[in-house]
Amino acid sequence: MKLLLLSFTFLIFGLVASAQNGFIKGSITSNGSPAPNITIKVVGRNQITKSDQKGFYILKNLPTGALELQFSGVSYKTKRIQTMVESDTLMISTDLSSLESNLDEVVVTGVNRATALRKSPVPIAVLTKKTMDQNVNTNLIEAIVKGVPGVTAVTTGPNVSKPFIRGLGYNRVLTLYDGLRQEGQQWGDEHGIEVDEYGISRAEVVKGPASLTYGSDALAGVINMIPYTPMQEDGKLTGDFTTNFQSNNGMVGASLGLAYIKNDWKYSFRASGKAAHNYYNKVDGYVFGTAFREYNVSASARVDKSWGYSKTAITYYNNLMEIPDGSRDSLSRRFTRQVLDDGDDIKNRPLVSDQDLKRYSINPLHQHIQHYRFYNASQFKFGSSDLNILMGGQQSVRREYNHPTAPKQAGLYVVLNTLNYDVKYNLPDFAGIESTLGVNGMYQSNRSKDATDFPIPDYDLFDIGAFYFAKKSFGKLDISGGVRMDRRNINWNNFYVGTDAQTGFGRKSDVSDEMADLQFPSFNRNYYGFSGSIGLTYNLSEKFLFKANIARGYRAPNITEIGSNGLDPGAHIVYLGNRTFKPEFNLQQDIGVIAYLQDADISLEIFNNNIQNYIYQSRLTDENGTPVVVVPGNLTYQYQQSKARLYGAELSVNLHPASAKWLNFNNSFAYVVGLNKNEELLRLHGREAKYLPFIPPLQIRSELKATAQKSIGVFSKPYVKVDAVLFADQNKFYALDNTETFTKGYTLFNAGVGSPIKSKSGKTILDLFVQVDNIFNVAYQSHLNRLKYFEYYEASPNGRSGIYNMGRNMSFKVVVPF
Repeated sequence: MKLLLLSFTFLIFGLVASAQNGFIKGSITSNGSPAPNITIKVVGRNQITKSDQKGFYILKNLPTGALELQFSGVSYKTKRIQTMVESDTLMISTDLSSLESNLDEVVVTGVNRATALRKSPVPIAVLTKKTMDQNVNTNLIEAIVKGVPGVTAVTTGPNVSKPFIRGLGYNRVLTLYDGLRQEGQQWGDEHGIEVDEYGISRAEVVKGPASLTYGSDALAGVINMIPYTPMQEDGKLTGDFTTNFQSNNGMVGASLGLAYIKNDWKYSFRASGKAAHNYYNKVDGYVFGTAFREYNVSASARVDKSWGYSKTAITYYNNLMEIPDGSRDSLSRRFTRQVLDDGDDIKNRPLVSDQDLKRYSINPLHQHIQHYRFYNASQFKFGSSDLNILMGGQQSVRREYNHPTAPKQAGLYVVLNTLNYDVKYNLPDFAGIESTLGVNGMYQSNRSKDATDFPIPDYDLFDIGAFYFAKKSFGKLDISGGVRMDRRNINWNNFYVGTDAQTGFGRKSDVSDEMADLQFPSFNRNYYGFSGSIGLTYNLSEKFLFKANIARGYRAPNITEIGSNGLDPGAHIVYLGNRTFKPEFNLQQDIGVIAYLQDADISLEIFNNNIQNYIYQSRLTDENGTPVVVVPGNLTYQYQQSKARLYGAELSVNLHPASAKWLNFNNSFAYVVGLNKNEELLRLHGREAKYLPFIPPLQIRSELKATAQKSIGVFSKPYVKVDAVLFADQNKFYALDNTETFTKGYTLFNAGVGSPIKSKSGKTILDLFVQVDNIFNVAYQSHLNRLKYFEYYEASPNGRSGIYNMGRNMSFKVVVPF
């Protein structure tokens, strides 16, 4: 009996084995090109695989007989094929049709894995390189501001733009480079984004709390700047040379990019540089202290295999940027320069010569910022699941030179080292649920070097967070959400500051120096944050959908908010922090309606954001209302904390008549109100304390663009466009202690033309872009322009106060591919 049972068991296993020996191999293309990352599923069985970077795939251990295969991928129409599997290997190749709707564009930011826009309940905007090239700007953030409603920027001259999303900025907007969080002391007003704009091929913007995936510092949203990935022919070296010129500040830029593919390896390299003298407007003339010089180098190598991929990259950023302070002659309003340390009189400095205003050489008083980045991103496939690991190291070196009698002595000299880690495991689908487990965070240390000013202490930071994210489709309904828990530790030891007997400048000291002051008493604290989100997208049709999302965000106080106690030379501000601050938490509700119709694209997004423990800057005054001056010639700000609420809407109406395919009329509207909910301040000061600082005014943009549908001579489908941007008066500002003032509205008109230029053989020789901003040379001050407040007199002969934005500017950009 036992022998019979054993024989029967072997027979069953043999039949099963013989029935599971079918193989299917094949390739997937779309319009003749390989289609990577396509999901191939055996319908009715838990067998799934994906195509590699060349479109190839394989399915093993299939039962013989009739099977149905489903091919699906983001931006492609799903396709099903009936087939018969025998004992031999079956070859099946198929071609997928791409979806035309922008709703099916793939995004990777703020989601657990590559996802179509139509399936994400979180508002996400995508900006392509083509769009950024046509929005010729002095920096990348300004190009994003032009292209994405609801995104603005606080500026300190043409080379420093800090992104704000729906009225929130600084550490509340998390900036990423290729998915790696950017860490470069971005807490300061005058600290820009340390990224090579020429090397960015795509930008993705998440509008709303993204703490679920990224943890602290994504309270307002995320901007992910994605570099170029080679996709050209195997064994062929390709690249591009880009150069551009801007008339207003004489900016000259150039960039050389190279790319090479050999078998499974992809290599890329880029070197860039740009330089500019001071910019010009008709009120101030040339604005002293706004020249800059920037250099960038980057390289990457990526290998794609059947097990997944691995990419290693390195970047280097080097920026020399002058420090404006706005000092002038009281009568002529000409800019003056500081030449003394001791005995300096702001109102009695020598005039800056006309020759110095137009020079490309950098003044002795300047910032020198260097940023180094090295990282590896890898994916390991395990059948229907995959593991994604991102590890990166960064170093930010910042020197600010503010001593005219000792130009080689840095006033601020800090080195920030950061180690980032991010591990995500995309679990196998279960009952149609796609889910992800993840852990990410960073270790960070900041150290002051040979400096004279110490606005923040030497600190150490350790950050860790874990999350779970899941999504599921129910026909036309897509639901996604998850939860996350974070812990952040910040600590520092006693930090003493003394005086150098020889120079008279400040210096870092220790407890043994009897004359030293304890500027930063020791500190050690843990911050905890619970965050999460849940949302849905309902596809009423292929081209019309409704979105709703509710999310809780978390942000631990940054180092300057809790630890600052000194002068930041580049900002000309003494910051005073508060060690008792609690983490910020917000609860935001988003509702959106999107329609991609035959003749128009329409989207409406409405949001409401309530924030607990909101941290903001306020000018410090004494009991008589007189501004407190700790360091002569510099303002003093103290951080405050209260409840806050922000609400608003963004509307886009883009018309593209089917009967006139050459015509586009794009329009956008963005409005946000920021309310300070500090009841005590409201009771004592009323309207002066009603609103939050740094809230952009109502903004309307309209662009009329005509694009030829065929070549005109050597010009391949050239375009011409005109646009206008209207900024309303901003009378809803934080007026307490004159922290902010009323900003008058203005309208700017711009125009541009461009086209690829092709040879007789049809090959593109170059891409040409010409842009004129502020055509009518309007004198204006943006409400988010920090230079607006660089003023040392209560009145001026021309009735103008502070520094104005850039005047008319003509830009030329040429991209030569090879």
